[in-house]
Amino acid sequence: MSNSPPNIPRPSVIQLAIKEKAALYAAYIPLFSEGGIFIPTSREYKLGDDLYVLLSLPEDPQRYPVAGKVAWITPAKASNNRTQGVGILFPKDEKSRALKHKIEEILGAHMASDRPTQTI
Repeated sequence: MSNSPPNIPRPSVIQLAIKEKAALYAAYIPLFSEGGIFIPTSREYKLGDDLYVLLSLPEDPQRYPVAGKVAWITPAKASNNRTQGVGILFPKDEKSRALKHKIEEILGAHMASDRPTQTI
């Protein structure tokens, strides 16, 4: 017999490879103080759900594991033709701070852009 608690779902694992700066700009959520990323998905999630993401960034061979929480939901058929998916809040830890810094470094001048993103 295993000692694991019954019926506790394991967090979903999603691999997200962002290949271009424009796509990273559209997916990054700077409004979240810890940083966050938008993940296109048709799967149903609730706010607060745990989601494990393996994130690849443009021009970077490394994959960054993020154990985030769903903090944003864009439903199917959202206004302005927004992509259905969820925004993941990065956890408050050193790896996430380093990832947020890396993303903002890649985006550089794009951070001040007025171009629309997947979230706000």
